[in-house]
Amino acid sequence: MKPSEETRLRVAQLRQELHDHNHRYYVLAEPVISDREFDELLAELARLEEENPELHDATSPTQRVGGDLTDRFEKVAHRAPMLSLSNTYNEEEVEAWVQRIQSSLPDNEVEFVMELKYDGVAISLWYEEGKLVRALTRGDGTQGEDVRANVATIRSVPLQLREGAPKRLEIRGEIYFPWPAFEALNAQRRESGEAEFANPRNTAAGTLKLQDSKLVAARPLDCTLYNVDEEVAQSLGITGHLEAVQQASAWGFRIPEGRRIEVANTVAEIMAFVRHWDEARRGLDFAIDGIVIKVNHYDLRQELGMTAKSPRWAIAYKFETEQAVTRLNDIVFQVGRTGAITPVAELEPVLLNGTMVKRASLHNADQIAKLGVQRGDDVLVEKGGEIIPKIVGVASEERGLGGLFAPEPFQFPSTCPECDSQLVRAEGEAQHYCPNALSCPPQVKGRIEHFIGRKAMNIDGLGEETVSQLVEAGLVRNPVDLYALTAQQLLPLERMAQKSVDNLLKGLEASKQIPFERVLFALGIRHVGETVAKKLAHALGSMQAFKAITREELLAIDEVGPVIADQVVTQFADPAFLMQVEGLERAGLNMVVEKATALSQALEGEVVVVSGVFQSLSRDEAKQLVGQHGGRLASSISSKTTIVWAGDNMGPSKRQKAEALGIPIMDEAGMLARINSGG
Repeated sequence: MKPSEETRLRVAQLRQELHDHNHRYYVLAEPVISDREFDELLAELARLEEENPELHDATSPTQRVGGDLTDRFEKVAHRAPMLSLSNTYNEEEVEAWVQRIQSSLPDNEVEFVMELKYDGVAISLWYEEGKLVRALTRGDGTQGEDVRANVATIRSVPLQLREGAPKRLEIRGEIYFPWPAFEALNAQRRESGEAEFANPRNTAAGTLKLQDSKLVAARPLDCTLYNVDEEVAQSLGITGHLEAVQQASAWGFRIPEGRRIEVANTVAEIMAFVRHWDEARRGLDFAIDGIVIKVNHYDLRQELGMTAKSPRWAIAYKFETEQAVTRLNDIVFQVGRTGAITPVAELEPVLLNGTMVKRASLHNADQIAKLGVQRGDDVLVEKGGEIIPKIVGVASEERGLGGLFAPEPFQFPSTCPECDSQLVRAEGEAQHYCPNALSCPPQVKGRIEHFIGRKAMNIDGLGEETVSQLVEAGLVRNPVDLYALTAQQLLPLERMAQKSVDNLLKGLEASKQIPFERVLFALGIRHVGETVAKKLAHALGSMQAFKAITREELLAIDEVGPVIADQVVTQFADPAFLMQVEGLERAGLNMVVEKATALSQALEGEVVVVSGVFQSLSRDEAKQLVGQHGGRLASSISSKTTIVWAGDNMGPSKRQKAEALGIPIMDEAGMLARINSGG
């Protein structure tokens, strides 16, 4: 039987009331009813929904308790990349950054926004018609995992936006585990004999990936939102970050308030905010690890643009990290996949930032000499960026205080610790290298592990343990050998049943469809990371082009400098490397960029910068049109730009720069007319 109109109205009324009470309690901290009254309303709504399943709504307040089970999280492309910020650690670096900003914008008075850098998990929330439809983790920056069912259990995240909110909105922020809740969780685990969690950040990240949202609901995560989709904000006439954040509060979001977000015009004002929170952070009930500093106004951000990894208009100031003193018991040497020799300190275990530290990188011979460390020293250890342990100095001039052995002078080895090859060190480089790339076991394993990695060939059924087995059995010496493997070779190996073998061989076959840019990254060329590989692949188009490329041609590609250019040219001049590339070509890997079929060549040869807000399409749709009609996108105006496609609210400084360079500026109608005319 269908629910009556009276029931429908009561359900709608209860949902709206409960959303309002949630907002008052968790966002405004101004409840107007008791917990018991809230629970009675929620129970009534749950009963009506159970009796009338036709009225189910994923954004109902009853869905906060969790209940969805999943064995996987859908991967979804971000609408705009979730980039990391460049870090800075002192006032001089902040001053240098501000000077770069001001020299790039000489005709503008730049206003900066400072806000706390929450030590949690970045999240992107998508709303459609005011309802929460997705919640994406950062992932690799270009795509994340949709953990909506888990995020919906967080009381400070609105499932339904308040009246007046945009119909379509993306807002980003940070999910974190408050200290009191984290300590209570660890107390429960101690009582039940379970291992305690190390720190709130890792626990928040792990909680969001739990497969049972009921378990997530039992852990009181919290969330603060602070980055409104710029395009949506500009369409509403909002000109800057601070105004957008304040507007988000009216839509129902918890935002940074009071002294947690401020504006400044000078380095002195920025540093006053930094110094305040370096002290005041100890009184917060959640962890922060620094301050984020951003250019406030959107038009100036667009003028400054982005690098491949981070925006030029924002940086993170990282607070000094916790240090501890411990004994340096030994120095061992690791060989990386590129042959780089890294000295690693083996330490007397010490607790640092909530985790037990046993090892720390010493980077290279020059760093060891600079620190003056010796085996047996008492050393100062900290976590670089509060993640990677590192030794920053000797704790005392008196060597080995209380030690069981006397300190020993350090000698960097002259031969590879794995294969005894004579080490080499190129002029101007700090790292020592083992040149025996073809036979040195860690290099062989490392290259293959990199080749099969998630961001490279992503081969199902093949992990580090299997790679070790294959190398030790003499079946694989380089990535080409993987594609020659047979079931007869694999079945005799330990833990290799028929199903495992079938999965591995299917995974290898499927990897032949991986796009060329990831094949290029998988080859493990020094200095060619994931982002650079993609840029190079799309600039050159095919592996054949790489074989004939010159240093000068590489340097002409945006953001390719001398170090990358020299390494690529050197690598493709190496006969052994070329033999490997040709073997992979014969195996059937993708060696050409698969370009989407162009709708026309109306913009062929044009380098286009898209700026402002458009009436008939979004900025992302405008950028897509440029590529579909033969043009090439650029993020900022330069002498190479041939057209600026200008929407409303295009920054005056950007327009002035285009005019100064004599670059044509086309409005929305003019550009669409050119595209539609085919040229």
